[in-house]
Amino acid sequence: MSRKRARLALAYADARGRYYFDETCEPLADGGIVRSPRPDELIPAPPGSIPTLLPLRRPLSARGLEARRHALGVLLPAGYTRLLVPAFEAEDAAPTLPLFGYTFACAIDDELYVAAMRTDRDEDWEPRRFAEGELEALLDERCSRDPGNRMLAQLRICAGEYGCFTAQNVFLARGEAALPVSPKCNARCVGCISEQEPDAGLPSPQRRIDVEMQADEIARVAIEHLAVVPEGIVSFGQGCEGEPLLRSHAIAAAIEKVRSVRKNGTVNLNTNGSRPRELARCIDAGLQAVRISLNSFRDSTYAAYYRPQGYALGDVFDSIRIARAAGLRVSLHLLTHPGVTDDVDEVAAMEEFLSEQPVDMVQTRTLNIDPHRYFALVGRPQATLGMRVAIDRIAARGVRVGNFTHVH
Repeated sequence: MSRKRARLALAYADARGRYYFDETCEPLADGGIVRSPRPDELIPAPPGSIPTLLPLRRPLSARGLEARRHALGVLLPAGYTRLLVPAFEAEDAAPTLPLFGYTFACAIDDELYVAAMRTDRDEDWEPRRFAEGELEALLDERCSRDPGNRMLAQLRICAGEYGCFTAQNVFLARGEAALPVSPKCNARCVGCISEQEPDAGLPSPQRRIDVEMQADEIARVAIEHLAVVPEGIVSFGQGCEGEPLLRSHAIAAAIEKVRSVRKNGTVNLNTNGSRPRELARCIDAGLQAVRISLNSFRDSTYAAYYRPQGYALGDVFDSIRIARAAGLRVSLHLLTHPGVTDDVDEVAAMEEFLSEQPVDMVQTRTLNIDPHRYFALVGRPQATLGMRVAIDRIAARGVRVGNFTHVH
């Protein structure tokens, strides 16, 4: 049966998180506007997908509210971009959803489908499995060779407790290696994964680092990584930290130390781009690539989520301009959400900026947040183009679309 002619079945959960299909019930999805999903928005749930109960949330279907069922969302593996979120009505007692990216799911021919598209491939980001004790042995061996290095001590936590791939790469000697440096931040992102405010009503998935790594500690980790990974990447700015540009002096000093010993590989910075002058300092020291995060090209939508302290979206745009003028490889880390990213006005603002500043890549990243909480912050759209169209508009500007940091 072709996908166009296939009948969509509601995918829902029970109170224990087990999921079921109802072929007599046509599901609705939420793209900022609640509607039926289109055939080209649906793919079979890829390996690594995680069906997830949305507690005290009742799914919406073509026949109305499914009051005796729980809504179901799916968490996508890396390399996929979400196109729709689950359509549901939350009960008054419903808790705020944890910081995950909830994707609409349904069933076709008794198979789970999701509203997503494949946007990148990289074997370094495929799910990893270690034999019992294997990862711990790697952590022990590497840390034993530099026992006083606080950077390695932090990376050990990130690799072991959080399963952070870029932290694990330090110990596996592969790909992109993490270099977290800043315990402070100048934004109060609503979906921050390392530091939620006490009244947020949900825990942070990670603990924010609480020490300021020194240039020598940073450089020792980076130098060894590039010594054994000829085309490796070492990256400042990780999920366990605040804003790295607040420590631009230490970063610049570390880069100079690294480049005095190793000329290979790529030094990258992941940042909110809030401080153009500090970014310029890092560029002068030898920074080669930068990935700048944002959720919107419109001031009000950006400010509602990032809640910037002492800077504005215009400063972020200035950082992009400075990096491109200096010849860096520039990527945008675009936090996407259906109904916001594909809002007609948002797409127009995005196209206008990319016409002026055609960056090397836009990394689409599913924004991990309760969908209703996000819409309450930024508002629902009057009209949308659809996420697939919005992503196609990026590519139409000659900008590569993906999910991972690439240097070629």
